[in-house]
Amino acid sequence: MGKNYARKLDLLVLSDIHLGTRGCNAKELLQYLKSIKPKTVILNGDIVDIWQFKKNYFPKSHLQIIKLFTSWMTKGVKIYYVTGNHDEMLRKFVGLKMGSLEVVNKVVLDLNGEKAWFFHGDVFDVTMQHSKWLAKLGSIGYDALIIINRIVNDISRRMGRGKISLSKRIKNSVKSAVKFINNFEQVAADIGMENGYHYVVCGHIHQPEIKVFENKKSKITYLNSGDWIENLTALEYHKGAWKIYKHDPSHYSLELAYKHEPETNKELFQLMLNEFNLMRKTL
Repeated sequence: MGKNYARKLDLLVLSDIHLGTRGCNAKELLQYLKSIKPKTVILNGDIVDIWQFKKNYFPKSHLQIIKLFTSWMTKGVKIYYVTGNHDEMLRKFVGLKMGSLEVVNKVVLDLNGEKAWFFHGDVFDVTMQHSKWLAKLGSIGYDALIIINRIVNDISRRMGRGKISLSKRIKNSVKSAVKFINNFEQVAADIGMENGYHYVVCGHIHQPEIKVFENKKSKITYLNSGDWIENLTALEYHKGAWKIYKHDPSHYSLELAYKHEPETNKELFQLMLNEFNLMRKTL
C-alpha cells in the first residue's frame, strides 16, 4: 500500500475482534485500519471481550486498536458501538453518547434509500434453541429479545450451567455447525423481511457472508462481518456496493503500521486521555 494512501469508505462494519484475548489478531487489524478512511463505523459487538478479560493480558497492539478508534472520534467519524454477548455489560450504557461515539443495541441506517438493520445476533442463541416463535419476537422489537436472552442466561447461571452460547457449541460437529449457521442466517433474514429492511447485518457466528434471501413478498440481503480471530474479515460499503474485506498481510508493511506509535501502554493511555480531553473541549 502507498505510504500516504488511505482508501475511503462510506461505511465500515467490524465485529468479534475480542480484544483482551490471545486469539485476537490485533496487529493485522491495525494494519488494515490504518489503510482506510471510513465516514461511519459500526462496531457490531464483541469488540472487547469482557467475558474473558484478564488484567494481566492486554497487549500494546490491543490498546492501539482502541487508540485508533478514539483518534477517529476526534476527527468526527461517526462510530456506533453495538453491544454483543462478550461485551454485554455495556448494555447498561445503551444510549450513552460521547462525541461521535454512541452505544446502542441495534442500528438502522438509510443507505441510498434502502434500510439497513445492524445488530450483533447473540439473542438468537437462546431463541433458536428453545423455540422459533421466540425468534419471531424480533418483529416486535429486538430489545425484547435481549431482555429474554438475559433472563434465560440468568436462570442458566443459577442452575450452574453457565451462559448459553450455541456459537461455541457448534464447533463440536461440522454437521451441527452448518445447520446452526443456516438457521441463524434464515432467522435473521426472515425477521428483516418482516420489518421491511433491505439489509440485515450481523456478527456473532464468525462466518463472513453476503447472501440474498427472498420469499413470495420480498427479498433481503443478509451480511455478516466475520471476525478477527480466524477469518480476519470486515464488511465495507462504498458508493452503493457491499464487499467482504479479507486481510492479506502481503498488502501491508508492518513497519508502516507501527511507525510513530508510542512504546508503552502507559504512553498510549495518556494519548487517549489527551484525545478525550480534546473532544470535551469541542463539544
